[in-house]
Amino acid sequence: MQPATPRQREILALARVQGRVSVDGLAEKFSLTPQTIRKDLNDLCGRRLLSRIHGGAVIASDIENIAYEARRLIAADEKRAIGLAAAALIADGSSLFINIGTTTEEVAQALTGHKDLLVITNNLNVARTLYPCPGFDVVVAGGPVRRSDGAIVGTAAVDFIRQFKVDSAVIGASAIDEDGALLDFDYREVLVSQAIIENARRVILVADRLKFSRSAPVRIGHISQVQTFVTDHLPSYRLRSICSQHSVKVVETVPMKGDVSATIA
Repeated sequence: MQPATPRQREILALARVQGRVSVDGLAEKFSLTPQTIRKDLNDLCGRRLLSRIHGGAVIASDIENIAYEARRLIAADEKRAIGLAAAALIADGSSLFINIGTTTEEVAQALTGHKDLLVITNNLNVARTLYPCPGFDVVVAGGPVRRSDGAIVGTAAVDFIRQFKVDSAVIGASAIDEDGALLDFDYREVLVSQAIIENARRVILVADRLKFSRSAPVRIGHISQVQTFVTDHLPSYRLRSICSQHSVKVVETVPMKGDVSATIA
């Protein structure tokens, strides 16, 4: 179903490029009142083309993934806070996997102040961030590179990952179901994520709250396979209860003027 007006089509095009649009920004761009823009956004959301967030909307992503550059812009502050909190859980001198995702890349950025880490990754963006760090050993999995986001996926990457047994794994997911299922879009990427989970002594899941309102077709695993879940907010009582039943530590972060505070449930 297509948007009803040229302005709505332009709003949708902006959201696809930027990942998100704000009421105030659109009101200024089109010289309209915020109330008029909210009606446009509500109409687009009613057609399942956008999903509302506080102050604006993002591309609806129930059945397909969002372009990498757009994903980087969505919940950017929240992802940075999650990255800082997750990095604080990693000890100097330890070994870890880091997989694909814009949130795991924020963890990598936050790890640059650590010492003597062995990092195995199938994410070229993570490798690019960490290889210049003194004392770091960065190992990149082999296999085909996905041009859209620098992911290395497929059976060769899986076989490579299985050669290691590391202290920690930092993983992301494209969606998280109410029943605790961790989901993604690319079965080749999922195979690598499953190998990472199987070969780490501790698994740290990093995901912002928008992942709870999304769906994806391929199952990575279940949140019960995770030891620590770092998120900006966990709104689901059912999922919180599942975490408690399986002794999954939940760390909720709060972005605060360039810093981060965290609460542990």
